[in-house]
Amino acid sequence: MSSSALGQVPPISRRGPLLALLAAFLGWLFDGFEIGLFPVVARPALLSMLGPGHEGAVGEWMGIITAAFLLGAAGGGVLFGWMGDRVGRVRAMSLSILCYSLFSGAGYLAQEPWHLAVVRFLAAVGMGGEWALGVTLVMEVWPDRHRAWLAGAIGTAANVGMALVGVVAKISPVTQESWRWMFLVGASPAVLTFLIRLFVPESERWHRARTQAAEAGERVRPLREIFQPPLRRRTLLGILLSSVALIGTWGSVQWIPLWADQMTQGVVQGAKSTAHMLSSLGAAVGSLLAPVLLGRISRRVSYFLLCSASLLVCAFLFRTQTDYNPAFLTAVFLTGAATAAFYGWFPLYLPELFPTRVRATGQGLCYNAGRVVAAAGALTSGTLVSHYGGYAAMGAVVTLVYLFGMAVIWFAPETKGLPLAD
Repeated sequence: MSSSALGQVPPISRRGPLLALLAAFLGWLFDGFEIGLFPVVARPALLSMLGPGHEGAVGEWMGIITAAFLLGAAGGGVLFGWMGDRVGRVRAMSLSILCYSLFSGAGYLAQEPWHLAVVRFLAAVGMGGEWALGVTLVMEVWPDRHRAWLAGAIGTAANVGMALVGVVAKISPVTQESWRWMFLVGASPAVLTFLIRLFVPESERWHRARTQAAEAGERVRPLREIFQPPLRRRTLLGILLSSVALIGTWGSVQWIPLWADQMTQGVVQGAKSTAHMLSSLGAAVGSLLAPVLLGRISRRVSYFLLCSASLLVCAFLFRTQTDYNPAFLTAVFLTGAATAAFYGWFPLYLPELFPTRVRATGQGLCYNAGRVVAAAGALTSGTLVSHYGGYAAMGAVVTLVYLFGMAVIWFAPETKGLPLAD
């Protein structure tokens, strides 16, 4: 089969990589807004639905809805990653953004907690897909020498989006009467879908891989291939490495706004949004700096250092801070920076594990399958909060997962200095 039969496009112009980066950056920025949305609106939204006297059910529903979101993201990473390897990165990314935009907006209509669980699950399907596709597209259309700062830019985008939630909530506080409009803001990226389809070029690497497979008479089966030798080991290790970071974030750090709200007994207006904003700003700094500073050293050593830093900073926050004060807010910023640094490092490392023909599926599965494990952590977090008597004690226990990451990284392949495999 000829390349033209596969819809191959002419070589992309100089502006093509810039447009791809801009599309991925904006898509992941709005993903970050979607991720950060619920921790800010959760308590007022749930209290308005549950009614007076149901404060104790807030934590339980928070865990359920967070787990639904994580499971949706896991499924979306696989679904849209597979789609990206079959029909193209740009087309699949457009559909993923449209999915999370529309279902985020649908949260405005929720009347019961389970309604929120459903729309958060469906929005997360699109969000999980966009990460895999945006990272794959950018890494394939830019030269290898730029991968470190590109990874930082992509990782930073999501955290800028999460910080934006805190800024918006600080300007207009989210209450039991006003929380719905935040979901309408989350629907705004739908327009990005049409701009991507009009202006962003497809990956030439993907076109070449499809052409070569067709000329060889091979049928591309991404899901099957990543679970067969020689890629199976890489896939399983990628899942474990991602799970460590996601459990640390979703099982403890995402609860910091609720902890700040509880710590102040609701007396300090804006405490929740301030904690969320500082955590997100720290995350943006960590995501940007991690691949740039650590990209020149061994991938194994860099991941080990990320786990070590996260373990120490989380111990400082959750084991020593008891009052809402400048020390607490500083610790929140540092915790955001350390624990989110992984999300700048993963766009650097995960694409290096897989060849082009299965890259979107492979890294989408690795990164988002970790969310399934994190979902179990989210479901048990409410129980741990009750068992240990507070968010701080729960966070101190959950973040011990970084010890596991410090051990498992030494079994992962070293890809430092290697070009992306075709």
